[in-house]
Amino acid sequence: MIIRMEDAAGSGAGQAVTFSLTEGDTVHVLHPEQIVAYRGPSSGRSDRLMNVKGIYRKKKWIRADITGPSQFTAALPPGFNMHEIELEGEQDMLYDFRHVFFYTQHVTMQTRILKIKNMLVTRDAIKMKFSGNGSIGILTQGPVCKVKLHPTEPLYVDAGSIIAYPEAAKLDLTVYGNHLASQHMNYHWKLTGDGYVLFQAGRQNQRLVDELNDEGIIKRFLREAIPFGGVFIK
Repeated sequence: MIIRMEDAAGSGAGQAVTFSLTEGDTVHVLHPEQIVAYRGPSSGRSDRLMNVKGIYRKKKWIRADITGPSQFTAALPPGFNMHEIELEGEQDMLYDFRHVFFYTQHVTMQTRILKIKNMLVTRDAIKMKFSGNGSIGILTQGPVCKVKLHPTEPLYVDAGSIIAYPEAAKLDLTVYGNHLASQHMNYHWKLTGDGYVLFQAGRQNQRLVDELNDEGIIKRFLREAIPFGGVFIK
């Protein structure tokens, strides 16, 4: 399988991703509504309902299974990119299911249920564990960063920016810094352990752009000086 990514440079129109499959290739697309063009036999695409063990209030998703030889192009929304991750054998990384765009044949998924307190804060019930030989594609806002964990020195990562982390890592939802800092930040994962964590580095960009474009100094001061001003002052 060959993946070609095309950016509409400077237009803000998003990204187009073209998949070229040869005989014997199969790719499972978890956002089939983004497929805008397909070349190949009609029988080369088969959609099916995908039930992730009744999690997420028993909601179901449609998965498109596309086999080669064929070619298709998928459109990604503005601000999003796709990052391909190669898997080899048994992996211990847990992924946010919402970030996964595709996975190839010979890759298997397993669900991992989060702790109740983490579900309430993140509004996320499960993570996905992928293993096998193949690749997965994840949707990100901005570049993907990879940082090594330490057994005792914690790494704090914005809860909405984290993409994947080792299954054996220790996680706690928290904030850090002094009183003012903790009032004006999102919840963060506090991670310790071995292995690497993946996170996206562009999720906060739009807020900064909005501030630079049309937020006056008085309004910004009030938002930051008043406890929870970011909630009440828009």
